[in-house]
Amino acid sequence: QVQLVESGGGLVQPGGSLKLSCSTSEGAFSIHAMGWYRQPPGKQRELVARISSTGVTALSDSVKGRFTISRDNAKKTAYLQMNNLKSEDTAVYYCVRYYSASISGQVESWGQGTQVTVSS
Repeated sequence: QVQLVESGGGLVQPGGSLKLSCSTSEGAFSIHAMGWYRQPPGKQRELVARISSTGVTALSDSVKGRFTISRDNAKKTAYLQMNNLKSEDTAVYYCVRYYSASISGQVESWGQGTQVTVSS
């Protein structure tokens, strides 16, 4: 387990944008895949996006074309750029780190979560 710190959440109007960040000061960041989950109110947690150590990405169908996941290994930070936000994107967003370098592995660590609310 490593400490993952998310930031960038908040209140935004439909159609707006937010960029979430996830940083850690622990461990060899560059060799692990990273990802983002979210949990909408009253619903189960769901996988949103993943990025491998080499930059291979995968996004859920619900966010394709609107969200982008990226990473800066020098800064030990992963990002989730969210554009054209919809009310159904309202959720607590969690950053995760995987044990493996690939996006097909298991989650090793979770962040504390950051709230994203899309509302007019």
